[in-house]
Amino acid sequence: MKTASRKTAVTRKTTSRVTAPLASPSPVQRTKASPVRVAPQKPAAGPKSASKKLSDDARKAPKPKEKLVRDSFTMPSEDFALIAALKNRALMFKRPAKKSELLRAGLHALQALSAPALRAALDALTPLKAGRPKREAS
Repeated sequence: MKTASRKTAVTRKTTSRVTAPLASPSPVQRTKASPVRVAPQKPAAGPKSASKKLSDDARKAPKPKEKLVRDSFTMPSEDFALIAALKNRALMFKRPAKKSELLRAGLHALQALSAPALRAALDALTPLKAGRPKREAS
């Protein structure tokens, strides 16, 4: 009975008009459980469903992202023109390439060289001054 009077007091505070006290639910209504519905189980489809589940799980599994590094460097304009020429060559066999892809492919090609061949490739390059080029005065 205490709960009914407390509910009435709360009701009177929140509303402007006076309402009748709320009837407390009967003990039968409080303990009555709602019926639990069980979904019908589907029959197992066999080995195909197991492989499909594995491929779905493999697709949903998060792939570890490789950390990318952003860097800038200086190169002669002739070498920079080589990048444009290589991009055009890649377009000839319908494979558009980005500048970074060309540089990465070049690194992999250098990695495959033997030590004497790598040294010869490095010695063939024009040496550059270290640091950033000076800005032209405008």
